Amino acid sequence: MIKVSVNGALGRMGSTVCQAVDDDSELELTNSIDINSNQDKTINGQNIYKDISTMLKNSDPDLIVDFTNRESFLTLVRSAVPKGIKIVSGSTGLQNEDYEEIKKLCDKYNCGVLSASNFAVGAILLMHLSSIAGQYFDYVDLLESHHEKKIDAPSGTAISIAEAASKNRKEKFNQNFVEKETVKGTRGGDLGGVQIHSARLPGRVARHEIVFGGLGQTFTMIHDSISRDSFMPGVIMGIKEINTKNKFVNGLAQLMGI
Repeated sequence: MIKVSVNGALGRMGSTVCQAVDDDSELELTNSIDINSNQDKTINGQNIYKDISTMLKNSDPDLIVDFTNRESFLTLVRSAVPKGIKIVSGSTGLQNEDYEEIKKLCDKYNCGVLSASNFAVGAILLMHLSSIAGQYFDYVDLLESHHEKKIDAPSGTAISIAEAASKNRKEKFNQNFVEKETVKGTRGGDLGGVQIHSARLPGRVARHEIVFGGLGQTFTMIHDSISRDSFMPGVIMGIKEINTKNKFVNGLAQLMGI
């Protein structure tokens, strides 16, 4: 049995992870963490503490799943990895120097950490297929939409898709530069020639649509997460895979053999 704690356990993703862990016969949910908790908060019979130090005084997880934010994730890494506690994280917004720090800590303490911008298998395949299609088209637009409470834009997944689309190209995508922009920002953000457009509205979990354009044709791929359950098979796979590794893994694709 792998003893699993959840950082951000009271959030929408965190509570879904708690249930998925509790439902898996190879995993055991243990005391977890949420900054909005108090001493009376529990989930699936386990205590929820406000911070990792308090949680670690009351339990000894093998692994912590994190769905919070960049700052909380980095604090978690600095606290848990030196103790040999492995981590699976879906927190986004990390910088290159953050990845370098995490890798150094994993190497120093011989501990496994998985950081992924998305845990839906279809989204990972979309990134992979975009890296193939990007070689054959000169124009591309990326449209992503999420629920209204998402704090970052564009999504970490959108950035990963844009980077994948550019990965195998020798030069940037071509772009249309309008002579007159009636509404500022209409053409979206620019990442390596990929125009990214973000929408935030209730009723949406996550959608990523990439449209490649060429002479006389377009090529469109869409991935929808209808509910947060779509991420759980990837999270559970990530837990079981990273539990056998002692290194930093960036992205679920590596664990899928892509």
